[in-house]
Amino acid sequence: MQKQFKLTKARFEELKQELNYLRTVREKEIEEQIKEARSFGDLSENSEYDEAKNEQGKLHSRIAELEHILANAEMIDEKALNKKTVEMGMNVSVEMADGKKADYTIVGSQEANPLKKLLSDESPLGKALVGHKEGETVKVDAPAGSFKVKILSISKVKKREGK
Repeated sequence: MQKQFKLTKARFEELKQELNYLRTVREKEIEEQIKEARSFGDLSENSEYDEAKNEQGKLHSRIAELEHILANAEMIDEKALNKKTVEMGMNVSVEMADGKKADYTIVGSQEANPLKKLLSDESPLGKALVGHKEGETVKVDAPAGSFKVKILSISKVKKREGK
């Protein structure tokens, strides 16, 4: 069974744009690099050629990865979200055991970016929060050990900046 990738509509569109760019612009750039490197002569000792071929391999891997993700994407219906429980596409404010507070947006693994407070539903904290309600304290089983967090509030995601 194929893995489904849960994506917001915005992230789905970003990935489609990236795929289009890689297929139309980047692929032609690399083809030109290979063509130019071939013109330098002997390919057995041509580092420019080797580098361009490696870049081409990375490009084809990324294209295949994007095609796989888009073909197996499951769209998050952001309009159907309720504000009673933590779900993908929701903002959640939590309080750690030490009293520190943090705000996260629960997203699919393809959108996760801890530095931007975008937390995967597959991460230990994300997995622990999903399905729980405001006011509940949940146990998080993380690789470094277990800890508890209290859900302070849940809200629908407003338009994210830069999207």
